[in-house]
Order: sequence, then structure tokens, then C-alpha cells
Amino acid sequence: MATFDVSVIGELNLDLILSGLPAELTLEREHLANDLRITLGSSSAIFAHNLASIGNRVGFSSSMGTDPLGEICLTRLGESRVDLSRVRKMPGKTTGLTVILPQGQQRYILTYPGTMFEMNADDLDLDYIFSAKHLHVSSYFLQKAMQTSLPEIFRKAKAAGLTTSLDTNDDPEDCWASDLQQLLPYVDVLLPNSREACKLAQVDDVERAAELLSQKVGVLVVKRGSQGALAIASKARWEALPPVVDAIDHVGAGDSFDAGFLHEFIRGKPIEACLKFGNIVGALSVTRPGGTEAFREAQHRDAFLRTHAA
Repeated sequence: MATFDVSVIGELNLDLILSGLPAELTLEREHLANDLRITLGSSSAIFAHNLASIGNRVGFSSSMGTDPLGEICLTRLGESRVDLSRVRKMPGKTTGLTVILPQGQQRYILTYPGTMFEMNADDLDLDYIFSAKHLHVSSYFLQKAMQTSLPEIFRKAKAAGLTTSLDTNDDPEDCWASDLQQLLPYVDVLLPNSREACKLAQVDDVERAAELLSQKVGVLVVKRGSQGALAIASKARWEALPPVVDAIDHVGAGDSFDAGFLHEFIRGKPIEACLKFGNIVGALSVTRPGGTEAFREAQHRDAFLRTHAA
């Protein structure tokens, strides 16, 4: 019996979401927001929190500083019963922080990496990580000290019988490093959005990007927002639309989709079922501000899932 359903290697930080700002920000002017939310942030932590909240055993390997921000992160993530025994506290270091400035359907994202850039393979307990059915990594480009080790970690994970998944998220430097290509042969499920897929494939057309990337991984899943999700595996193709909801905030929607898709994937469900539940869990996320708030409200979460998963 595996200790965990999913092991997550990734970053940990808070999100500060400032809403209601002017459409144009001017230097040396004081701009007022009309709302402030402090929520659990980072792709990895949002994914882990929401995956645990929908009924999975999740082990989390990460790093944080010895500061109040890190302690708030741990408290919020621990509320979902994610196992935090392998979150390493780095003395004298600062936990990362992301400031999000929504502008309609889009947003500015400003991140201070902190310990995100410093965690490396020596900080990991591989026996702990491999005591799961599945390994997931988010925010590849923020794992600066970990990147070169990930192909070997994924190779060992698959040799140990785990399935694997990767959500690269954005590359802040917009380089889309070629080193990533060494990791893709060990990835069972790749989960980019449309823009990321095009960047990874180095083409401008998402359909062409999907065709190219699907040849490099077991299952390619492209998240396309309101247009739904596309999956390709062994040249077979599936598409699914999300449920229609009143969207309040899109922060964490992609990470929540990942949680829903992999919830079904690790249970051996067909790709159609994985896409459907991914869309449902992603839609749940946008009904509250912040990437985890809709999942912290158990009554709201459970009612939403019962309604849309029927």
C-alpha cells in the first residue's frame, strides 16, 4: 500500500491579491485598491491543498524561510491535511511571496522567489516521495536549483512504479529552457495552458503545439480556459467544456484543474472522465477569490461537486 496517492515537489508562498486598482498604474502616484485577500499561493501548494480537499492523501516536499509568511503558509496548507513533514525550513531565509493585481480577466503577477530558487535535490527524501502512487511537479521554471535533477528524479519515480505529471507554468525569463526536453520522456501527463504549450513547442499555433508535444509525453492536456480542455494520447483526441459558473477570480484555476484531472487519472479512469472532473474542479476554484478559498468552504465545495459531477 502506498503511503500517499500523490507526492508533490514544489514551491510554497502566499498570494496577496489587490483588487479594484486603476487600469493604468502611474509611477510616483498612490493607487488605492478596494479589496485585499491574503491566501495560500504557489502552483504547487494550491494544487496540493485542493487535491487533498477532494479526498486524496498528499505528501508535500518544499522549502520555506523562518519567517511569519512561511508559518501562515504551513497553517493554511495543513488545514487540508496535506502531509508537511518534508517541508524544510531554511534558517535565515525568506519565504516567497506573490502579489497579484487583477485587471478584468487578466492580471499582473509579481513574485519574490525567496526559498523557491534554493531548494535542490539534496533537500529531498526520495523514499518519502516514492511512497506514493504518483509524482507531480509544478512551476518548473521557479525550481532553479532543482531543474537539472528532475529528469533523474522522474526516471527513478517511474522505475519505482509511480506515474508522473508536470505543469511547467510560466517562465518569468521567457526562455523556455531546452533542458526541459530531457524531462519530457519521463512525464506521463503534461498539463500546460494554451500559451505555455505554444512556448514549449516553439510554435505560434496551439493545435500544432499540441500535435508536437503529444509525441513527447504519455498524455498531453492543454487547458484553454472557457474553451475547455484538450487531451491527446496515442494519437487519440478528446475535448471537454467546463460548466458555466459566475467567475469571481481565476487565480489557481489551472492548478485546480490539474487536481481534478489527476484525481481521476490515478484511479485509472478514462481520459474523458479525467477531463470532465478537471473542468469541474477548475470551475469550482473560480467561484471564490484566491486559489484555495472555494475548497476551504467545505459545504460550498461538496455541494458544487455533487451538483456538477452527477
